[in-house]
Amino acid sequence: MATCWQALWAYRSYLIVFLLPILLLPLPILIPSKEAYCAYTIILMALFWCTEALPLAVTALFPIVLFPMMGIVDASEVAIEYLKDTNVLFVGGLLVAIAVEHWNLHKRIALRVLLIVGVRPALLILGFMLVTAFLSMWISNTATSAMMVPIAHAVLDQLHSIQDSGDVEEGSNNPTFELQEPSPQKEVTKLENGKSLPVTSASPEGRTHHSQEHLRISQCLSLCVCYSASIGGIATLTGTTPNLVLQGQVNSLFPENGNVVNFASWFSFAFPTMIILLLLAWLWLQVLFLGFNFRKNFGFGENTKERQQAAYGVIQTEHRLLGPMTFAEKAVSILFVILVLLWFTREPGFFLGWGNVAFPNAKGESMLSDGTVAIFISIIMFIMPSKFPGLTQDPENPGKLKAPPALLDWKTVNQRMPWNIMLLLGGGYALAKGSERSGLSEWLGNKLTPLKSVPSPAIAFILCLIVATFTECTSNVATTTIFLPILASMAQAICLHPLYVMLPCTLAASLAFMLPVATPPNAIVFSFGGLRVLDMARAGFLLNIIGVLVITLAINSWSIPIFNLYSFPSWAQSTNTTARCLPSLANTTMPSP
Repeated sequence: MATCWQALWAYRSYLIVFLLPILLLPLPILIPSKEAYCAYTIILMALFWCTEALPLAVTALFPIVLFPMMGIVDASEVAIEYLKDTNVLFVGGLLVAIAVEHWNLHKRIALRVLLIVGVRPALLILGFMLVTAFLSMWISNTATSAMMVPIAHAVLDQLHSIQDSGDVEEGSNNPTFELQEPSPQKEVTKLENGKSLPVTSASPEGRTHHSQEHLRISQCLSLCVCYSASIGGIATLTGTTPNLVLQGQVNSLFPENGNVVNFASWFSFAFPTMIILLLLAWLWLQVLFLGFNFRKNFGFGENTKERQQAAYGVIQTEHRLLGPMTFAEKAVSILFVILVLLWFTREPGFFLGWGNVAFPNAKGESMLSDGTVAIFISIIMFIMPSKFPGLTQDPENPGKLKAPPALLDWKTVNQRMPWNIMLLLGGGYALAKGSERSGLSEWLGNKLTPLKSVPSPAIAFILCLIVATFTECTSNVATTTIFLPILASMAQAICLHPLYVMLPCTLAASLAFMLPVATPPNAIVFSFGGLRVLDMARAGFLLNIIGVLVITLAINSWSIPIFNLYSFPSWAQSTNTTARCLPSLANTTMPSP
């Protein structure tokens, strides 16, 4: 019997792929309508995404096959959804991020900040969180975590070795990195003759104490890296893929939205949210792993310079090994700053941007998008040499000289670019198009009209909790892809600004803090050891609640003037919603300005 179950488990992916489409067949057979056909596709894809029986990108290709066969959308129209402007922005942003990683600019930034912050426990944790969050705003959270975790553990190992050597030689503790636990000198051990002997750090009990101490600080540093990588990604439009899913869904479902979600508007909304959530996460991890004695956590009142110097030297050595900034690093830095400035000033909304002035269309809107800017800077990186001026020796032909390589080359890009995410994004946009064409969105919206009597802050809070729970079990991209079209239809049905529910739920999709499989940064720190699932769940549960509360605060305060959430927008009105929503705008349950 055991062998039979093992065989079934080994073939579970094949069984899921074969059985799920058959088990769901009653839906389109008993209800032969386009709405049911589209629902069949969405449910099937959602289950495949949750179980990962097929690669996520392969599941995202289902609409190309199923929608034309079911008569929902023509194949040519479905295919267009897989390379929209948002996908171009994704590619351009990642090209710049790859250049930053390729020339180790991100490591230089990280080590420089850590040199400034120092190695006191609370400040060390804050330093790692700030660096990780900042880098995650621009490069992938996976790459950020993979770089920061080894640095964190190298510093921690050095601190631990210095503490151990100091204890053996001097019989004292490192007061800076001593957690708020009973002092080992105050504990006693009973000898065989009945006498008592103080337990010092050099005794087995003392070493156990320091092992526990080291383990807890190690857990804290590991979690601070993975959590801040997820938190930092929400601050920019290109920081994490769900943000781009939102922009693409808004542009697809509401073509007349006037580019309401752009780099500047998103940053104005999400950056303060990220800062508040990051600081609260820092405080929570301190309390959970270092204790409540904040004075001791900050190292005040203790002479710890000698003990800190060796650990500080680890960071200095790593920074010294990088050498002086090369021409390539300087060039990438300048181009990166130019890209961010162009993103911010292209079409900010609250003043005329350079895109409105230099490249306007008939309506005065910028004909260039954020994706255009990202691709422009990326092309420059493919053109600009990494050494200028100068020639290098050809390693294959020692007697010959050759020009230096460019800042970016296609081999590097092809190795590091996650092409599967492009298909995943496209599959989400195709689902949104199918839901609209089939009438499924309108049907779902009509079923959700009773929610109109519920206060909108309560709606946003409950939806954020649902999405935050769901994203623990499945990809955050898949989560936003499934939920956002439904939320948009619900908002239209109850005459609520679509962004009022779409924005917070997009942020909530990044609150995957409880499980190692929830997000790649969690898996990376879990693989380093020292963490149990229970440790991550214990720290992540309250952080999820804190995150939902912070997002609810953001959507009900500073986001309202940024996105004009006071009333139901004209660009969200359809034939069915115009008559129902316009008379009720005066009675909307939106928070008053």
